Amino acid sequence: MGGERATLIYDGECGICRRSMELVRRWDREHRIAYVAFQDPAAARFGIALPALAAAMHLVFPGPEPKVFSGADAAPEILKLLPGKRPLAAVFAVPGVRPVARRLYAWIAARRRCVVRGVPPRLG
Repeated sequence: MGGERATLIYDGECGICRRSMELVRRWDREHRIAYVAFQDPAAARFGIALPALAAAMHLVFPGPEPKVFSGADAAPEILKLLPGKRPLAAVFAVPGVRPVARRLYAWIAARRRCVVRGVPPRLG
């Protein structure tokens, strides 16, 4: 990975997203992750489309060919970077866990505005 840190792009206007990012930041004692809200103009440098950024968190590993993990697929990659949390990433290798995590993440992401701001959830 080199000397440059991975970057976690999150929704800076979402309370759940901000609290999750702050938890990761507290666990990141080795400072292996940089944090940027997708609303920050600095997020544009990653070249990820705005609708994708608004839909899910993204973990970007730098390099000539950057690696990008989105939504639930970012979770085990984040855990691998955190001291003391690395063994938890193995849970995502258990058959069936990743598809369930993706569905759960999508369900929460689709409703996070209602959870955070009291707006009724979208139906359908």
